[in-house]
Amino acid sequence: MKLSHVLAGATASTILAMALLAAPAQAQTYDPRYPVCLQIYQSMVDYYFECGFTSMAQCAASASGRSAQCVVNPYYAGPSAKRSKRQKRSGNY
Repeated sequence: MKLSHVLAGATASTILAMALLAAPAQAQTYDPRYPVCLQIYQSMVDYYFECGFTSMAQCAASASGRSAQCVVNPYYAGPSAKRSKRQKRSGNY
C-alpha cells in the first residue's frame, strides 16, 4: 500500500513541476494590413512574428544580422480596393 502512495505522490509532483515550469504560450498575431512578416528566432523552438513590412526588401533590411527571416503574411487582406463610378454596373443589361 505504501509503495502505491509513494508512486502516486511522485507522479503528482512530476506533473505539478511540469505545469509550473512550462513557458506560457504566446498568441501569434499577423497584422492583415501588411503583406510581409519578420519571423524572429529567440531559440531553436521559440520565435515570434513582427508583421509591419510592405515589401520583402524592407523586411530583409530589418532581418539583416539577426536570427530572423522574412515570410509572406498568410492573413494579408490585400490593398483596400475602392470602386470608381466607372466600375459600378447599373444592373440594366
